[in-house]
Amino acid sequence: MRRWRGPWLGFAPTGIAEVAELLVVAAEPRELRGILRRCRGAKRLGWPLWFARAGDLNANRLVMVANGPGQELAAKAVGTALARSHPDAVISTGYCGALDSALAAGEIFVAVRVEAAGAGFAAAVPAAAGRGWKTGTLVSLDRVATTVAEKSRLRESGAAAVDMEAGAVALAAQRAGLPFYCIRAVLDRAEEEFGFDFNALRGADGRFSRSRILKAALARPLERLPELMKIERRGRKASRALGDFIAQCVF
Repeated sequence: MRRWRGPWLGFAPTGIAEVAELLVVAAEPRELRGILRRCRGAKRLGWPLWFARAGDLNANRLVMVANGPGQELAAKAVGTALARSHPDAVISTGYCGALDSALAAGEIFVAVRVEAAGAGFAAAVPAAAGRGWKTGTLVSLDRVATTVAEKSRLRESGAAAVDMEAGAVALAAQRAGLPFYCIRAVLDRAEEEFGFDFNALRGADGRFSRSRILKAALARPLERLPELMKIERRGRKASRALGDFIAQCVF
């Protein structure tokens, strides 16, 4: 649904127009970098979240928030944003892990259904040009799926990808009566597993602790430092892919 709202979050209108206001929710700010670099007039929002920005992208006005990994932190991000803005739709975005071996690192995955804690949520699919993106079911956990064995078990449910936030975002969108989209970029392939136990490397705030990750890497530097560098490269690629894809979508 598109409609004129007048002045919004400090943006001065240049004339009467129809716009869509979209709430974009990720776990970490780096997942939003590709989208943010395509926005015009990006500005900080003084909200009690790890990251909150607003900007214009094509005919859309985006509110972009990130508050950390997991269902609880995602729910807080959405709740805070919905109390301070009036979006027409909610988008869960960021990285995901592949469960389907056909999904490649950096590839865009658009969920048509999200499964989380025994509940299922339908997800809308945006109109998008081009090829190279896939659809399917995403399972949303509250932990990182770190091993090939765990991914294989999750794949048996029919899911093609896994993440940590979409379930909470979908639930919040449903309760608010808003359309929900889930657009992810693959970080790790189905046949890959992490040398780190990222679930043990979260801080008291629930976010991944950089100091704990670095300490774990230095404990086995020949093995783990290259893995960290690979994750960083993959993350940059995935963030660019998300920005490129969302910029050509119609919601």
